[in-house]
Amino acid sequence: MDWYRIVALCAACYCVLVMGLHFLRLIRLGKPKDLSRKSGSVAKGVAYSNTAAMMPNQKESAYMHLPTYAAGIVFHLGIFLSLLLFILLMIPPVEAWLFSLEWLCALLAACLCVSTVCGFVLFFKRIIKKEMRELSHLDDFVSNLSTTMFQLFTLLAMCYLGGSRCVSTAYYLVCAWLFFYLPVGKLRHLLYYFAARYHLGFFYGWRNVWPPQKKENHE
Repeated sequence: MDWYRIVALCAACYCVLVMGLHFLRLIRLGKPKDLSRKSGSVAKGVAYSNTAAMMPNQKESAYMHLPTYAAGIVFHLGIFLSLLLFILLMIPPVEAWLFSLEWLCALLAACLCVSTVCGFVLFFKRIIKKEMRELSHLDDFVSNLSTTMFQLFTLLAMCYLGGSRCVSTAYYLVCAWLFFYLPVGKLRHLLYYFAARYHLGFFYGWRNVWPPQKKENHE
């Protein structure tokens, strides 16, 4: 195995280990406790928290920035696709099979092209717009750029990895950087997102706020 693949694999193992420790910490903290009298369904609240509550019309201001909201969704889908492809490319038989299907590589590259463009748009919007720039700090910029570059080099991998040692080296080193940074920066919300949505769903479901009750018409 080439040295850069070993570096990427070690970084991935480190990432899984540290994120696993974060997960165990969440488990040890236990379920939320609410001392009020239960009046709703926690299960329905948690389900709503991860579905309809994520729609832009249910958020405070996302409905006023629909292009940015859509770009964010595409960007995140590109990240998950890139993570999946990294796992597949680390398995030699699967890697060989994948690169034997040129049409599939072209399709994946096209999808990643769109998500990468969305990543750069979000990154430069954070720089250009004064109100966003003032709310951001270094971790926001590093996280955004790191995940965007991860998708960009995964895109290049789909196009050239099978025959370019230069692209292979750059791709696996970018992956290694992302995996080393992920557990220590804001990117660890990959794990904490689910805990946060569970806590929200628990709180509002317990108090019968989520899902919202339909208003009855009284004539």
